[in-house]
Amino acid sequence: MQSAGKWTRKQEALISALLTAPSLAAAAQQAGLSEVTAWRWLKDATFQATYREARRAVVQHAIAQVQHATGEAVETLRSVMQDAEAPASARVSAAKAILDTALKGIDIDDLEVRIAALEALGEPS
Repeated sequence: MQSAGKWTRKQEALISALLTAPSLAAAAQQAGLSEVTAWRWLKDATFQATYREARRAVVQHAIAQVQHATGEAVETLRSVMQDAEAPASARVSAAKAILDTALKGIDIDDLEVRIAALEALGEPS
């Protein structure tokens, strides 16, 4: 197995295929490998770490896209909440979603403060 950062084209192709293919067999075929080779590479700790890093990058990109859409989502909720023509249940649901999200934001802020305080206690002087 190659060291980190020195992957063959086939290994890079397999990582790329694993991110999009529905199965290991499909990923191996897409990368031009046998399924046995793909399994063997997946057992390698360095390959696993590189694949995990690639998966993490894909998820981080998706999270960034979701975060980009939050303003629009809030505007949609606000529009429904303020629409006198909308059913009362839809208006209440929108208002509840806004309140729940605001409260979760406060909870996360509080947790960050508590974690920072605990970490500061554990740091050597």
